[in-house]
Amino acid sequence: MSSNAAPSTYKHEDSRAVMSSRDRAIGLTLRMTAISIAILFALFPVVFIFASAFNPTGDLQTRNLIPQVDSFEELFTNFYSLTSDPEVLAQYPFWSWIRNSMIVATITTVLSVMLTALAAYSFSRFRFYGRRTLLLGVLLVQVFPNLLALVALFLILQQIGRLAEVIPQALPFLAGIDWGIFLMFGLDSLGGVILVYLGGAMGINTWLMKGFFDSVPREIDESAMVDGATHWQTYWMLIFPLVRPILAVVAVLSFVGTFNEFVLARLLLRSPENWTLMVGLFNFITADFSRDWGKFAAGALISATPVVIVYLLLQDQIVGGLTQGAVKG
Repeated sequence: MSSNAAPSTYKHEDSRAVMSSRDRAIGLTLRMTAISIAILFALFPVVFIFASAFNPTGDLQTRNLIPQVDSFEELFTNFYSLTSDPEVLAQYPFWSWIRNSMIVATITTVLSVMLTALAAYSFSRFRFYGRRTLLLGVLLVQVFPNLLALVALFLILQQIGRLAEVIPQALPFLAGIDWGIFLMFGLDSLGGVILVYLGGAMGINTWLMKGFFDSVPREIDESAMVDGATHWQTYWMLIFPLVRPILAVVAVLSFVGTFNEFVLARLLLRSPENWTLMVGLFNFITADFSRDWGKFAAGALISATPVVIVYLLLQDQIVGGLTQGAVKG
């Protein structure tokens, strides 16, 4: 009986091996199919933008995946018109939009990183009344979308700009003072947009930094206190250099978010010379008599270059900051 049972056992094991290999092959095929579809879905907008940017006609109806041109120079027609053509620059000051975006993104990034780091250090190291309530309040504010505050932000900046006229009228003895500084933070000003962006940068970034600060051993603070260091010296000379990965994460997220932001900038900036890049590019596809998708795509590629470079340079810091900051909450 044992000799008869052995062949049946081997056949059963062989059938299971065949089924398992078949299941692995089917699973691998399904995974590769899903990955291929996801890659094609992700690459389609990129290919679309590249094809539109190098299409000299600037029209979507005549756009081909491979532009049909008579010479190699025609591929860069949109780039030349956008960056060097005096007639186009007179109507669409592309370099001014880039400068405005860089100013807003850089200042917002630096200030948001410094302020968020101070807030996260305070919540992580100090124990004070209302600490938990403030943390929950900061998180609760982020639950509501920014669109709900558009009207309020518009009116606030409008009133800030009016202070330059109201204060001399209400207080004549202060009329000799130049109150034009309020115009720098009012409606249609880069300073006002920076203030709005800073107000929205303290939410999730504070929680993200706090988790990273919690992972730094408290023995460092205690040793510094024993040596006579103040809280500021401990923070700036010891803790701050140790949290560089999370600072890089918040800096990249803030820079990219403010550089590519459109809705608030479109509402708060009224003059073409004060527009940021995203607002300016939007006008290429909303003109009354023409929709120049070619120049829009060319501007999008140029504006994406610094963001991609920043990501490539700081990708190790980004991964390390996100993973290490998630160890403790």
